[in-house]
Amino acid sequence: MIGRKLCALLATLVMAAGVALGLSARADEPARLTLVLDWFINPDHAPILIAETKGYFEDAGLAVEIIAPADPNDPPKLVAAGKADLAVTYQPQLHMQVAAGLPLVRVGTLVATPLNSLVVLEDSPIRTIADLKDRKIGYSVGGFEDALLGTMLERHGLSLDDVTLINVNFSLSPALLSGQVDAVIGAYRNFELNQLAIEGKTGRAFYVEEEGVPLYDELVIVARRDGFDAAIVRRFLDAIERGTHFLINRPDDAWASVVARYADLDNELNRRAWRDTIPRFSLSPAALDRARYERFARFLAERRLIEKAEPADAYAVELP
Repeated sequence: MIGRKLCALLATLVMAAGVALGLSARADEPARLTLVLDWFINPDHAPILIAETKGYFEDAGLAVEIIAPADPNDPPKLVAAGKADLAVTYQPQLHMQVAAGLPLVRVGTLVATPLNSLVVLEDSPIRTIADLKDRKIGYSVGGFEDALLGTMLERHGLSLDDVTLINVNFSLSPALLSGQVDAVIGAYRNFELNQLAIEGKTGRAFYVEEEGVPLYDELVIVARRDGFDAAIVRRFLDAIERGTHFLINRPDDAWASVVARYADLDNELNRRAWRDTIPRFSLSPAALDRARYERFARFLAERRLIEKAEPADAYAVELP
């Protein structure tokens, strides 16, 4: 009798522990995760989409719900509020969100290089950053893009006072093509350059990391600091890593598998962006470069976008 009661008690405790950790009470049921993207589905999310369409999440014992947000500002807030498990966001924004008190932590990296750039038309008289003096520069998002531009200008003896900033919202390429502005900051090198080419114009990019801005991860995956199961998230990252390597080895097959599910992606701009984004994905999404996070935190503090730089552990973790 005592043996049976003890076994029953142990079984109850094991089940309760599983539920507390976010695990299914039944071993044959997948663990469920909600992932909110940073924006509408696009080639920047390729490893995630491949993991979904090729069944890698399922192989890892996961049921992942992928959600495109109505407002791109919402995903980190939803995770911080406990209304979603994971979100795709940007390393620079993560530093500022942590500084603002959001309980977020980077658990993985999706795009491991900056995509941001300053773009001009190839036939423009602007050949160097110094040629931007007295020019009009379009931007979409104030704050961080101002900091990037200010850093680039300072390396060439200029400041933000030497240019005219114009908020063109997200119409970066149209503003450049129409002559409304002479250059745009915040242009993604895998999209805007291709968009210009499709319109019959050649663009030229000045890369932020070559003009004084420290390297950073463009897209990262964040969780609520005190509210995620490390083992489950690690399985999620392993599935994404598997998707990344399938993409690198078989880019055409990967594209076919994704557009078979997401037909709206099948256009010329996304086909070009797919090709150009492949070298940008992290080959090991779970790996963390602590020095990179601390270096970039110092940069943001120097630009007064955050009050002070914290150690890497304040922003990111590396899962076992």
